[in-house]
Amino acid sequence: MSYTELAKQKFEELRNKDNVLILSVESSCDETAIALVENGRKVLTNIVSSQIEIHKLFGGVVPEVASRNHIKNIVDVLQEAISTSGKTLEDVDAIAVTYGAGLVGALLVGVNFAKTLAYALKKPLIAVSHVHGHIGANYISHAELTPPFLCLMVSGGHTALVDVQDYCKFNMIGTTVDDSVGECFDKVARVLGLSYPGGPNIDRLAKVGKDVVKFNYKSPLKDTYNFSFSGLKTAVVNYVHNKQQKGEEYSKEDIACSFQELATDELCLKTFHACENLGCKKLVIAGGVGANSRLREKLSNKAKESGVEVFMPDIKYCTDNGAMIGSIAYFYIKAGIGLADLSLTAKPTVNI
Repeated sequence: MSYTELAKQKFEELRNKDNVLILSVESSCDETAIALVENGRKVLTNIVSSQIEIHKLFGGVVPEVASRNHIKNIVDVLQEAISTSGKTLEDVDAIAVTYGAGLVGALLVGVNFAKTLAYALKKPLIAVSHVHGHIGANYISHAELTPPFLCLMVSGGHTALVDVQDYCKFNMIGTTVDDSVGECFDKVARVLGLSYPGGPNIDRLAKVGKDVVKFNYKSPLKDTYNFSFSGLKTAVVNYVHNKQQKGEEYSKEDIACSFQELATDELCLKTFHACENLGCKKLVIAGGVGANSRLREKLSNKAKESGVEVFMPDIKYCTDNGAMIGSIAYFYIKAGIGLADLSLTAKPTVNI
C-alpha cells in the first residue's frame, strides 16, 4: 500500500478515534515551534525557539535569515518536544504543519520537515492555515469554548473580523484594506527608534505616556467592518518627522500612548459594532496583537458593558506557536478536512 493510500485509511480511522495525539510544526515567520497536543485542547508540550535576538540586529525579520535558522533549529526543537512530552514518535497519530500564510522560505522548512516525518512514520499529514491556528489557541486556553462566535483577528499579517460558525466554518465579514494593525505597530515603533518586535515596546512605553498628542488623522471607513491603519501610521510618522526637522523635542512615551489609544479604539469600535449587528454574545481574540495590554483591557471593559462574553488566549499562545496548530488540526480531522499528500508546498497567502 502506498503512503497516500495508507494516510487516507488512517485519517478516516482518526475521525472516529476517542483520543488523538497530534505533533504540530509551525515555522511561518521567525519562531521554530513544535508541540504535541491531545484532542485539540490538552498541550503536552509546546517548544518555541525564538529568533527575536537575531532579527533585532536588522530591525525586523529578514526572510533568508529566518529560513536558515529554522533549518538549524528544527531537529533540536523536535527532540526537546518529544523528550518533554512523555511520548514517543510512535505514539503520535498525525503530523500537522502550517503551510501558509507566511514567509515562503520559512514555511518550506516546516512543510518539508513535516512531510519527511509523516512519510517516515507512516502518519497522516495535516495542512493547517496559520490564521485558523491563531483561532485554535483559544480552545487551549478555554476548554469550555465552542463555536459559534465572532473572532477579532489581530496579528502581524492579518486584521479581520471572522464569523466562526463552526470549528472549521469561517466567514470573514471585515478585513484591513491596507496595513494590518500589527504591521502598523511595528512601523510606528521603528520611527520611534524602538527595537524589534515593535508591538511590545509600544505597549511598554504607552503605559508611562499620556494620551495628549494630536495627530493629523481621522478614522476612515466609518460604515463598514473593514479596517484601515495606513493613514494612522502615516500621521504618526509625519508628526515625528516634522518634530525632528524643526528640532523640537517630543515624548516617545506620549506618542506611543496616543497612537495605541487610536489603534485600539478602532479595533474595539468595529468589533462591538459587529457584535451588536450580528447578535453575537461570544467574542474571541486571536493573533499576536491580542497580547497588547490596552487592547485586552478595552475589550474586557466593553464586553462587560455589552453583555458579551470575551475569550482571549493566554499570552504565550497569542504569538506564533506549535500548540495552536495542533489544536485546530484536531478539529480539521474531525471535520474530515486538511489531509495532505507529499506534494504539499508553502503558500504566502491563504484565504480565511
